[in-house]
Amino acid sequence: MKKFILFVLGLAALMVLLANMGPMILLAVSVWLLYVVFKQFMKADSLGKKIGWTILGLFILSITFSNIFAVMGLVAAYGLYLIYKEWKQDKHSDSYTSDQSDPFVNFEREWAELNK
Repeated sequence: MKKFILFVLGLAALMVLLANMGPMILLAVSVWLLYVVFKQFMKADSLGKKIGWTILGLFILSITFSNIFAVMGLVAAYGLYLIYKEWKQDKHSDSYTSDQSDPFVNFEREWAELNK
């Protein structure tokens, strides 16, 4: 039942991620443009150029902050990562049949594999 719930949650997160792929790309482009504007601002010599780069940077920053859907896509991507990690953890926990609290059981298993 747990795997089914993880599958359904993963499917929903994947749909949200795919639906918000466009805004996520726009967010990445706007963050890159902010980086370029900042570099050009630092290179500018005159006050007029610095003011121009600041105005352009504020305009791009407003585009960046308007992408709330991209943030939802990032949250969905992080949710997919957590679901994948939980799925893998369940897979590994099923393979161990020995008592994990006894340190000698693990030692005996490792010693037996070394002696093969």
